[in-house]
Amino acid sequence: MWQKAGGGMTTVEVLVIGIGGFIGAVLRLLLSDLLNHKRRMPIGTLLVNLAGSLFIGIIFGLGLSKMWTMFLVSGFAGALTTFSTLQKEVIEQWQSGRKKDAVYYVILTYGIGIMLAYIGYFIVSI
Repeated sequence: MWQKAGGGMTTVEVLVIGIGGFIGAVLRLLLSDLLNHKRRMPIGTLLVNLAGSLFIGIIFGLGLSKMWTMFLVSGFAGALTTFSTLQKEVIEQWQSGRKKDAVYYVILTYGIGIMLAYIGYFIVSI
């Protein structure tokens, strides 16, 4: 009944990722709409990217099954985090003359994001 979809994934795996992605994308949209304000650092986008980084570290540290990892990391966290939006916002800040804010935004997102992923992994691995 369930056959391999393209790329060696089963149809169930594709559906699991899609369901997780739907939930993560809706949550991201709600948080961004609630917390992002023009002319200030986009806190909603920063928050979802940092929370997603911590979450991914925790999930990898827990060593869950392949199916749960696909649902939570590839689906949910993949759609929750948004580096394409980050890049758009950095360009907007830069073009509007807020270059210092753009640099801080990139440093906060990548520097703290990588650190949080490691902390999440470390916390559940001990």
